[in-house]
Amino acid sequence: MTPSPKLRLNVLDQSPIRPGATPRQALLETVELAQLADRLGYTRFWVSEHHNTNTLAGSTPEVLLAHLGNHTRRIRLGSGGIMLPHYSALKVAENFRMLESLFPGRIDLGMGRAPGADRLTAYALNPNNQFNEKDFVEQLMDLQAYLRDEKVPDTIHERVMAIPQSATAPELWILSSSGQSGLFAAHLGMGFSFAQFINGTGGPQAVRTYRERFRPSLELAEPLANVAVFTLCADTEEKADELRKAMDMQLIRFNRGEFRTFPSAEEVRSYQFTAEDQAHLRHNHARVVSGTPAQVHAQFTQMAADYGVDEITAVTITADFEDRRRSYELLAEVFDLPKGESVAANQVVEAV
Repeated sequence: MTPSPKLRLNVLDQSPIRPGATPRQALLETVELAQLADRLGYTRFWVSEHHNTNTLAGSTPEVLLAHLGNHTRRIRLGSGGIMLPHYSALKVAENFRMLESLFPGRIDLGMGRAPGADRLTAYALNPNNQFNEKDFVEQLMDLQAYLRDEKVPDTIHERVMAIPQSATAPELWILSSSGQSGLFAAHLGMGFSFAQFINGTGGPQAVRTYRERFRPSLELAEPLANVAVFTLCADTEEKADELRKAMDMQLIRFNRGEFRTFPSAEEVRSYQFTAEDQAHLRHNHARVVSGTPAQVHAQFTQMAADYGVDEITAVTITADFEDRRRSYELLAEVFDLPKGESVAANQVVEAV
């Protein structure tokens, strides 16, 4: 199969803590993957925000992104995403203006309104969070105003500005696993990323509606969308099936409310899916793309056509870090991504 030169690939990394590994190791692996993605020709590398969990180490994207910026050269870096209701719009605007000032033209600000944790933790982060759409939309509008340096009479924006001032601004994205936030993205003229790895249904329709309702903004003249999906690519079908079974097991655990470390190879080999598990497997099927490079290429190509997008974001979690690395390497090869300059491990890059 001839690789499509038009399809761009991204990475969303959640800094998963592998069996037997530490949170520090998980974060160092995120740095290594960002360098790998930069070298292999991926377009974006996004990191996530989660709280009160022993399975993921990524809690503060803005801090991690500053570190990643100094260890990469070309790739766009972003949040996938900042859970905006936890914070003030001004603080988020200043965090990402700082990042944009340090790494101009390379920063994406992806935002969501899910808690990224349980409700008690969300309350601890922001006791005033009411989880309603109106507050979220107002925050998005405030954020946009701060990043534009709008001086709106009789509002806080007349007297308060976000610093540091910069010649460029981060690219704005709204992340969602439903269609509702896509409408917000369309109304405000922001990019829209659908999380198929969270919700395997309704994505193509959500993106179509976003495109139909899109209103150009100062930042974005035309709709900009992508889709994120769990992705497991391996050299052989046998290896891909092994990785897929581990992911299926983990998703079943999550469906049951069991938030445990990713299953080890030994657990995968000994586990037999029950009749109850089969229902979960059917429910989660579209959340995961797996197979050999040719098989994943075919699935990605069809997914891009279904969504009408030219970029797909891969979310890859495995018990063995080398399997995770290899999956991204194989994807880059089969899609013939443009190679970038590499940055050696632990090498800090002068960014300004």
